[in-house]
This record gives sequence, structure tokens and C-alpha cells, in this order.
Amino acid sequence: MTVPAPHQKAKGLKPGSPRPAKELCSDCGLCDTYYIHYVKEACAFINQQFDHLEEQTHGRSRELGKEDEVYFGVHQKMLTAQKKEPIPGAQWTGIVSTIGCEMLNKGLVEGVVCVQNTPEDRFQPQVVIARTPAEVLAAKVNKPTLSPNLSVLEEVEKSGLKRLLVIGVGCQIQALRAVEKQLGLEKLYVLGTPCVDNVSRAGLQKFLETTSRSPETVVYYEFMQDFRVHFKHEDGSTELVPFFGLKTNQLKEVFAPSCMSCFDYVNGLADLVVGYMGAPFGWQWLVVRNQTGQEMLDLVQDQLHIGQVSSSGDRHQAVQQGITAYDKAVTLPMWVAKIMGLVIDKIGPTGLEYARFSIDSHFTRNYLYVKRNHPEKLADHVPPFAKKIVEQYKLPQQ
Repeated sequence: MTVPAPHQKAKGLKPGSPRPAKELCSDCGLCDTYYIHYVKEACAFINQQFDHLEEQTHGRSRELGKEDEVYFGVHQKMLTAQKKEPIPGAQWTGIVSTIGCEMLNKGLVEGVVCVQNTPEDRFQPQVVIARTPAEVLAAKVNKPTLSPNLSVLEEVEKSGLKRLLVIGVGCQIQALRAVEKQLGLEKLYVLGTPCVDNVSRAGLQKFLETTSRSPETVVYYEFMQDFRVHFKHEDGSTELVPFFGLKTNQLKEVFAPSCMSCFDYVNGLADLVVGYMGAPFGWQWLVVRNQTGQEMLDLVQDQLHIGQVSSSGDRHQAVQQGITAYDKAVTLPMWVAKIMGLVIDKIGPTGLEYARFSIDSHFTRNYLYVKRNHPEKLADHVPPFAKKIVEQYKLPQQ
């Protein structure tokens, strides 16, 4: 058992009050608890510390001479997977939910920090410490809104829980790792998902109303490998909207400033990451970062179809063209966007090359955002691996 180091406790902030990270706050929830005492060290947007936290978590930081580590972080292996028997209603086949359930069933953990939704709103996050598989399953499907997952940390400590699984995204996990030693846990498992371009609830509504044919019936959506946004509706139908047809001129300001300043797309401090962007369509992409992550995968591996990662195509030209198009808020006629989407889907990057395309596109955009809006933070906030990625491209001067 890890004995928690004595730590000071400050009163958590009230909802709606100014946050230490100001407009860059990602609403991770840390400041809602007495762990706010550590915010200047722990917050990803005040103190960027990837190298230190990677060494703390994985025993080493990523090697900048290895392209796969520059892009995907420290890892033991990457693979693709599908559940043999998908969970009904899951966003994909339900690998994340299955891991959470199995860890409770096998007694590896006493609680799972996950995100359900409020009874009134399917997109409004409600953070819980799930104690039963049913409570984990109630959290299935991503909530594409800022979520205060760490707001339950006081409850974790006060409840006496000693073995915990936390499911979260990069900004949450960086803060969690920074205060991990204060929690007094025997074992912490971290199951991460890749994350990019979250929004406030109001921002989500604008995105849905601007993009979907029926915003009120959208159950969930995802930006997919076929260069289209897939909207799933209540009647089971899927609506496809090409990336190139998005109304960039109306949506450019909808994403949270924290997401526009983030360089941890792939959740580099999790033990195991489950996403989709490095896998073929319909499969999930799994990144095992350390032995704890392998332990989590071992629990469910017999329930999965396992495949190998692959990569084809060249992302560079598409990324370079996209930098200018986004910067100038270019919006194409829908018929042109559909044709472009079909062509790029046939000849464009796939597998890990698609993942690199997505990372390059967002890192160049985010680098420009920080440079223009927070130039004083640029040198310290952008980690070395992100700088290495951005240096491949020609960026606008202004």
C-alpha cells in the first residue's frame, strides 16, 4: 500500500468562479476539490511536464528518434481489436466498458471513475465512481463535452477506496498523475481515450445545429477515418458529413481554448489507450503503454478479435493544404466536399498514417493558436515531440 504523503488541502472553487488556468481551463475537475492546492504544478495548461510524468508513469520518456514514439508516445505494442460480442448501444463494440466491468468483476478494483450523463441531457456529463458493472455500462458512449472527471478525487480519498480505475482524457490524466501519490491508493489503473476538440455544452449545440440534418436526434458522433463525420441518430440511421463540407467559418471558434492548446491527443500518460484513429474502419486501436496496461488488456483479450496495425499513403500534402484551408476558414460547396471525401478515402492515408494525418493537422493548428493567442507560453507549453511534428510544415506567418 502506498501511504499518502501529507498534503495541504485548500477549499475547492465554486462552480462558475474564475479558474487558475483562466480561459485555458479544460474543466478537468481538479479545482473543484481540495487538490486545487496542487493546481500550479498539476494543470496541463499551467505547467507542461510530459517528460517528467512519462518517466514517473512508464519508467522513461518517449524517444524523439523513433517516429512511432514521437506520434504515439511510450508504448510496448499497438494492435487493433473488436469485441466478438459487441455491447448493444456502445459507441463502437464496447471494449472500454468491458474492461471496466471485468476489472470490477475480477476484484482488481473497487471503483471505476467514468462519465454517465444527466437524466435530462444525453450530452451533459455526470461523473461517477461506478461500483457495479451496471453503473459502468450506464456510462457507455462518449460525451463530446468538457467533463470534470477529477471532481470525485475528494470522494475517492474519503471513501477509503484503495484500488481504482480512472477512465479519462489527456488533460485529466496529466493532472491525475501529478497528484497520484497523494491519493493513498494501493493500485491506480488508467484507461485513456484519445481526445481532440471538445466543446462546452453550448458549443456542442452550435456544432450540431450547424452540421447535422437533425441535431435534436443525434445520439453520438465521431470524426472517422473515411474523412467524414458520422452522426448516429435515435432511429438507428447514420448521417455522413464530409470533413471538407464543414462550415469552418461558423465553427472555427466553437472548440474550447484548452483543446486548441492541447498536444496530448493520444493520452500519453494512460496505461492503456483505446481509440479508433489508428485502426481500419469498424475496428478499435489499442496502445499498451506499460505492464499495467497489459494487465488490463489480458483481462478481456479472449473476448476480442485481434488484428495488426497497418499504415499506407502519405499524409503530408493533405495536411499542408488543410493548414491553409482551416486558417482561411474555407468552406466548400457540399457536392465538392463529397467528391473530395470519396477521392481521399480511396487514395489517402490509412491506418497509422491516418492517425499521423490527424495528429499533424491538429498540432499545426494548435501551435498556431498558442503562438497567436498566448505567445508568452509557446516555448514552455509545446512539448518537444509536438515541435518536431510541427516543424515538418510551412505555417502562416500571421
